Amino acid sequence: MYEILPCYGEEDGVYTARTHEVIIEERYTIWVNGRKILNAMTSPTRLEEFVIGYLVTEGIISHCQEIDSLQIEGNQIRVLTIHRAHIRSGTKTVLSGCGGDSSYLDPARLPDITSDFQISGERIHATIKKILDSDLHRLTGGIHVVGLAGIDGVHTVAEDIGRHNALDRVIGYALQHDIDLSHCYAVISGRISSEMARKCLVANIPLIVSRGATTTLAIHLAQGKGLTIIGFVRGRKMNIYTHPERIPGIEIVK
Repeated sequence: MYEILPCYGEEDGVYTARTHEVIIEERYTIWVNGRKILNAMTSPTRLEEFVIGYLVTEGIISHCQEIDSLQIEGNQIRVLTIHRAHIRSGTKTVLSGCGGDSSYLDPARLPDITSDFQISGERIHATIKKILDSDLHRLTGGIHVVGLAGIDGVHTVAEDIGRHNALDRVIGYALQHDIDLSHCYAVISGRISSEMARKCLVANIPLIVSRGATTTLAIHLAQGKGLTIIGFVRGRKMNIYTHPERIPGIEIVK
């Protein structure tokens, strides 16, 4: 996940040669049924989970059982599907930065959340602290952390240079292990963007939580589709922006 590379460090105006742990970023190309669909700048781990999660959140497949084969050879990832996949024209590029590359955001083309899932505020505070306690982040300062949790605890945690890629990884893990995403929530270290909200809607994840901020477009998208967005979960505080009914004990003002 990282390399130790040379650099010059400064302290109180004095410069000395040293080394530092630097997170690895690599480019992967994904092919589906012989067609190139994606160039992804991502961390070189848990690639199968990343690919499955990405294909599902892009609407190319609906579950991992539709994959006939998935082969990783160097930086080339080739997927064959059982049925002919629906692929929009062009090759998409997903960058490792916070912006990423957004997909379609027409609310009319996105599904509503179907779930009766609820989780207490106390459990959210405990879970976000557990998931975001990352040794790799402390070491490199260069990764995002995304976890998937349910009533019974944390299912999986993924680390990546891009938070969108990390979310795809935990979705892919859930699909591989037959975890019911409608009774899970996503915990992320970075900003909740409209693209993160979109991925949760497609995967039917009813709640997304962050210790950081969210955006107006993510909130508007979530409000109309049944997704709960919670931001600034720090210490004993949080902001619940949409669908607070998923948090028991809140007196909802109408």
